[in-house]
Amino acid sequence: AAFVGWWSVGAGLRLPGELAYGLDFASIPSKGLEAWDAVPGWGKAQMLLFAGLIEFHDELFFSKRGTHYLKGGVPGKNMVPGLYDPLGLSKNKSEEALKRGRDSEIKNGRLAMIGVAGLYAAATVDGSVPLQPPC
Repeated sequence: AAFVGWWSVGAGLRLPGELAYGLDFASIPSKGLEAWDAVPGWGKAQMLLFAGLIEFHDELFFSKRGTHYLKGGVPGKNMVPGLYDPLGLSKNKSEEALKRGRDSEIKNGRLAMIGVAGLYAAATVDGSVPLQPPC
């Protein structure tokens, strides 16, 4: 989400309406760190709390419904009911297909973290990322 958010703001995409009272989405700067600085403190807190609640509930459900991935459980398996596949699109998939999907999702997350690290480096240290336009 961080990489896509940084990229979309940099590309000039904006949602309609207000981010907060008196702060339109259209008025957010197009550079990633400047855009983050423009978000009010409570907005940042809401994003972090939401992500934290998802993580907390996943850990809670792992302890009640299965083996934690650090103790031999399945890596990438989300235990929160309805969060991963609310439409039930994967209910008829084989265990091998589900395993491949979880592995792909973990790899996608790792690449997104590398992407955000690259964008952050390019925004804070001039010339640190070759061929990268200013972000």
